[in-house]
Amino acid sequence: MAVKLRLLRMGAKKRPFYRIVAADSRTKRDGKYIELIGTYNPIATPAEVKINEEVALKWLNQGAIPTDTVKSLFRQNGINEKFHLSKSKKESK
Repeated sequence: MAVKLRLLRMGAKKRPFYRIVAADSRTKRDGKYIELIGTYNPIATPAEVKINEEVALKWLNQGAIPTDTVKSLFRQNGINEKFHLSKSKKESK
């Protein structure tokens, strides 16, 4: 089972609100998911992003693949950097 970190769309028509979730890559965009990681509200100025770093890092360490949008949100919040630092520490040991 390939796990992806992706966005699940919620909200009304023309008023999107997204949840960042870990989901099986074969499920529908708004279908069943494994775990909730955070939220993303692009309508707010500036856009609101709330991510549980511990959960995100757990899934990245287990091999989950983030989509391009989720990867950019992680980069903005410094999660990619923390993941690469923890990965390099493990490799150096």
